Amino acid sequence: MSPALVARVDRILELLPRPLDPLRSIKLKLGILLVSSGAAGLSYFWYAIGWLPTRTAATAILVALLTSQVLAHGMTSPLREMTAAAGAMARGDYTRRVRATSRDEVGELARAFNKMAEDLHAADQRRRELIANVSHELRTPISALQGVLENMVDGVAAPEPASLRAALAQTERLGHLVADLLDISRLDAGVAPLRRVRIDVADFLDEAVEHATASAVGAGLDVRFQLRDLPAPLTVHADPWRLHQVFANLLDNAARHSPAGGTVRVIAEQHAGELHVEVTDEGPGIPAAERSRVFERFTRGDRAADGGTGLGLAIARWVVELHGGSIQVLDPDHPSRGTGPGCRIRVAIPGAGPTREDAA
Repeated sequence: MSPALVARVDRILELLPRPLDPLRSIKLKLGILLVSSGAAGLSYFWYAIGWLPTRTAATAILVALLTSQVLAHGMTSPLREMTAAAGAMARGDYTRRVRATSRDEVGELARAFNKMAEDLHAADQRRRELIANVSHELRTPISALQGVLENMVDGVAAPEPASLRAALAQTERLGHLVADLLDISRLDAGVAPLRRVRIDVADFLDEAVEHATASAVGAGLDVRFQLRDLPAPLTVHADPWRLHQVFANLLDNAARHSPAGGTVRVIAEQHAGELHVEVTDEGPGIPAAERSRVFERFTRGDRAADGGTGLGLAIARWVVELHGGSIQVLDPDHPSRGTGPGCRIRVAIPGAGPTREDAA
């Protein structure tokens, strides 16, 4: 039969009534279906031949009914398991799975159910981790800020510039965390439009390095930034504010993990219509097994004491992917340089080209 004819027959059958819908057992429905089909065949046999072996027909119908019940048990067990697993999910248990061995529609439904259960379990884990991590991140600066203010109120410490700077630092940390959480919520909601303009890459990176240098000095970090000159004037079509978030996070991370007197190197070039920017530090580096996880939320590994929120690289990946690009951790290009193996992160943004003056 042609697919068009099959589709037409299906549409016709959809218009017919469903007399077995009131029954609550699919096994019973299959039994009735089999018996009804057999009875219809026997009726035609009786009409065509003119006689019917009553005892043989009744025995055949009974055997068919029993056989259908035995065979239907394996067909319907995934449905019963899915019902039980769905009830467990409603109570918050996402670990239940359904055995999916058949290749029919019920087997496909069981496999789809298991995939849905895995996704829900992962989403529930991320939700729990987000709540726990946000609670921890908020508690730390709030506790420090509360201690500073209590000392001032009780007269233990005077409102001196040092105490006020400590309170301001904790307040700024809370502000950064709230801003990061707002960006993450926009990421999940998909409501962060890009305002693309033509950016001069050299000027943009000069400004990013200048801001990173000022931040490093303000944080008391003994590190210098080295921006290699571009081989040719270059522009990229991107959102400057969002792109600034990416490189502010990368340069800040590189500065915090570089040793005293270390150098953070920034290299930019055009490759196949893409802007490639690499940020390399001389710190301890990132193990190969953890490189795919550093862009996940609240993933900081052994860096929990550096004052970060664990959201910077997640936001960086989100911004880069919004631009249609990619971000990844690469092997250090010069493992022997500096005091450590170093970390090397490459950002690729499509839409790079020569400046308009250079193109003209």
